[in-house]
Amino acid sequence: MSEFEQIGNFQLLPAELLPLLKRYQLLPGIVREMTIDRAIIGVECSDDEQIVALKQFYDRESLTTEERLQYWLNFHYLDRQQLAEIAIRQFKIAKFKQQTWGHQISSHFLKRKGQLDRIIYSLIRTKELGIAQEIYFRSIAGEQSFTELATAYSEGAESQTGGLIGPVEISVPHPAIAQAIATQPLGQVCPPMHLEEWYVVVRPEKIIPAQLDEPMRQRLLDELFQIWLQEQI
Repeated sequence: MSEFEQIGNFQLLPAELLPLLKRYQLLPGIVREMTIDRAIIGVECSDDEQIVALKQFYDRESLTTEERLQYWLNFHYLDRQQLAEIAIRQFKIAKFKQQTWGHQISSHFLKRKGQLDRIIYSLIRTKELGIAQEIYFRSIAGEQSFTELATAYSEGAESQTGGLIGPVEISVPHPAIAQAIATQPLGQVCPPMHLEEWYVVVRPEKIIPAQLDEPMRQRLLDELFQIWLQEQI
């Protein structure tokens, strides 16, 4: 007789698991995790590092009390040993990233910096060309401030902020807006642009250069790891 697997309130035969994984579209995630396991098989984790791994996991999941810990275990259908294995695996993955791509971070940052810089800009959009032109000329003539014009005429959510948007990475706005911001002097209003159903008037306010600090290092490590993982899959 086949043995059942108990998952929560459900009993499943082993032969039922694969069809369920397919039905719920979970197989790509499993293939992804198995690919990672194969990559980190040679990564060592000392006893001291295992203690660090467990502490980091507890901190990350806010497992600050026995009650919270037990709730987390119950919610994920795990025991303490399995939790420890997960924590150590995550530590090994982080170590694998550093060992594999840590020496590439500076050069990768320089390649990506133009997309990572953040910008603050002001924007007014309207569906009427005549209004957009009137806004532009009033602004450059100093008849009204850009903030006043945005509040009065912009048809987007930016009207609530006086037209001010950001800081956001330069890759976030529409490419035409990003191009205008990159080529226009700070504080100078761009002539109206026609973007889809909108006429847009933009003024670049500030550029905040990206810094290669620790959060950025981790982000770029994750980015290189994800590129590699996609190639493996």
